[in-house]
Amino acid sequence: MSTSDDQHEPRGLTRARARLRQKAQLTLPEEVRQVLRVGEGDEVEFTVGADGSVTVRGYVSVPSDQAWFFTPERLASKRQADDEIAMDKGTVHDSGEAMFAHLASLRRAES
Repeated sequence: MSTSDDQHEPRGLTRARARLRQKAQLTLPEEVRQVLRVGEGDEVEFTVGADGSVTVRGYVSVPSDQAWFFTPERLASKRQADDEIAMDKGTVHDSGEAMFAHLASLRRAES
């Protein structure tokens, strides 16, 4: 059933309600978990705005021994590689040996 509020919701907006339980526990409704792409054991982050609005987002903690992978430089490099793959750029090798030989030839060419 549609209410007057439903008619004024921006497209793509997900709205749901949950009841606070003992010990301030809250169960995120399924549609919210889907939008946040979180499941059991995942973390969520709450940000409270000056106006009292609350933003909730899925949060990923990175173990310290894997933090090197998530530096801005590494992520930019990964995005570049993903873009090149999407544009069908790059070289395909038949074996690991062929790949390493190709990399060695690139290194020699740079010298």
